Amino acid sequence: MKDTFDQVSYQCSKIVTKRYSTSFALATKMLHSSIRGHIYNIYGFVRFADEIVDTFHDYDKEVLFDKFEEELESSLRDKISLNPILNSFQHTYHTYNIPKHLVDSFMKSM
Repeated sequence: MKDTFDQVSYQCSKIVTKRYSTSFALATKMLHSSIRGHIYNIYGFVRFADEIVDTFHDYDKEVLFDKFEEELESSLRDKISLNPILNSFQHTYHTYNIPKHLVDSFMKSM
């Protein structure tokens, strides 16, 4: 059953990529199809973190970002998240053994 949830999560990341950056989404067509989904997963993650910082001016950004970061940490530890963007990112993170310090550096840069 988790496979269905994972597939929905991957589709969410793909939608985020296509809606937020049509040019980047188009450029991913030049990549091999075996990695394209993982690129969407990474893009969805960084896009949502960036949205919190750059867009949600009418909300407490610090609280939102802290919640996002807590969910990220849980997803990396537990290998699942009910947030489909974080669920798809954790899959890519584990598939490619992305060094944790790179994720931490990105989050600190926000």
